Amino acid sequence: MQPGRSLLLIADIGGYTRYMSTHRMSLAHAEVNTARLLETVVDAAPGFELIEIEGDAAFLSRRADASGPGEAVQATVRAAVAMHRAFHLERRYVSAYLCPCHGCAQVDDLHLKFVAHVGDVATQTIRQRRKLVGIDVIHVHRMLKNPVDVPEYVLFSEALYGSAATSMPAQEVAQDLEGIGPVRSYFVDLADVAEPAPVPADPSLVARLGRTLAVAGAGMPYMLGLRRRRRPAAAAG
Repeated sequence: MQPGRSLLLIADIGGYTRYMSTHRMSLAHAEVNTARLLETVVDAAPGFELIEIEGDAAFLSRRADASGPGEAVQATVRAAVAMHRAFHLERRYVSAYLCPCHGCAQVDDLHLKFVAHVGDVATQTIRQRRKLVGIDVIHVHRMLKNPVDVPEYVLFSEALYGSAATSMPAQEVAQDLEGIGPVRSYFVDLADVAEPAPVPADPSLVARLGRTLAVAGAGMPYMLGLRRRRRPAAAAG
């Protein structure tokens, strides 16, 4: 394992637990829709490497020196805004499905939030799967449990937010991270920094029917018990 300094970012789908249903068809479609949303989110941030899909969240990273310390906060915000935009566009497509199940009809209840940190990590490969390890990996995951009271935000650790001079106003929040202790974090409301996503043209009935059949087919392995559903992200460590 070779240590290195990395910018760590987690994109977390909020409302996931309420969104999941015990009804088998709703559960199957919710799984497929969540996977589509996460894939769209990851694709919108090509400057970051996907480390792992963690249930309802995507854990990404990039070299901390890829943009320089003075650019780290701005790079994080640009990625979050791009992912947020892609998420809401895909969510609108999903909401146009003709399927009346909870997993399709309630997709508009989902939202997207981010936590970001910078620190030293090491890589570990087990059975050809690469993972990041270290106290800073634990730190960024612990940040998911926080007192921020807006639905969509970017929460920066003090190590990241304080690493660069930035004019971006952020609100300070106190956190007591398990195994780490009291820390200060800073958040920005995505509603203040993200541009409204363009409203896509209404799909034709044929297009809506095609997408509905596609999600029904993709959800069949979950309904038959051939695939297990993902668990929500848990704090590392």
